Amino acid sequence: MIDNSQSIQWFPGHMAKTKRKIKEILPIIDAVAEVVDARIPLSSRNPDLHEIIENKPHIILLNKCDMADPTATKEWIDYYKSQGITAIAVDCKSGKGLNTFKDTIKTTLSDKLQSYKEKGMVGKPLRVMVVGIPNVGKSSFINKIAGKTRAKAENRPGVTRGNQWFTIDKQLELLDTPGVLWPKFEDKTVGEHLAVTGAVKDRILDIELLAMRLIEILADGYEDLLIARYGNLDFSVDSYEVLCQIGKKRGMVIRGGDIDTERAANMLLEEYRNQKIGNITLERVCNNA
Repeated sequence: MIDNSQSIQWFPGHMAKTKRKIKEILPIIDAVAEVVDARIPLSSRNPDLHEIIENKPHIILLNKCDMADPTATKEWIDYYKSQGITAIAVDCKSGKGLNTFKDTIKTTLSDKLQSYKEKGMVGKPLRVMVVGIPNVGKSSFINKIAGKTRAKAENRPGVTRGNQWFTIDKQLELLDTPGVLWPKFEDKTVGEHLAVTGAVKDRILDIELLAMRLIEILADGYEDLLIARYGNLDFSVDSYEVLCQIGKKRGMVIRGGDIDTERAANMLLEEYRNQKIGNITLERVCNNA
């Protein structure tokens, strides 16, 4: 419904630079922690990451889990497990779920720790690179997990100048991604989902089309939440008519009896993002995996 080739642009030059920097630092990295939005576990990932990090151990942090459908989040955790990837549900603002992060890293890198022990290198810290596309909460994660003990480590052998290292404790160091990973927008759904969740700015999109797309998604599995929020709705009509129904129920009638659909669209998106409609995941395993 949204022409992302005109409204949202991918930046391959930035991606190439990021890929190069990650490749340079990868030899001294033990594992990669990828932060994604639990509401859109596919659209909030860079599909090239697997190729970039090669065979490095990889865990996924499903951030903003408090805003997502817990049943859907559990399904994604199980799905990633079936793919050999550990995923944990977290909320990087409140800190929910982050208490399991260190143990998850140690479990994931148990072979590495055993190797250190056999070589008499007990105490050597594990080094984890944190990656994520813009606006998924990567900085919030680093700030929360590091806390008051956060410390920037510089001038290390083999470390590219400008990389941000954070010492978490004697056994763990985090590297903030050198550069930025951008999502790809060849599939318009990626742009729609990022826009609905507020990861990209509304002003570059048609707000009414975006709200209509959200209605279409919610009508497939979350009808009860829409009805609970806005009253009885007739879903047998198209999404524009449902948007008009919602606007009418909220008194957004303008001169001539028409509905102010732009105002209704802004209201609907704001209430979704502020979790007033409920815990909703836009991408489900059964539809996408």
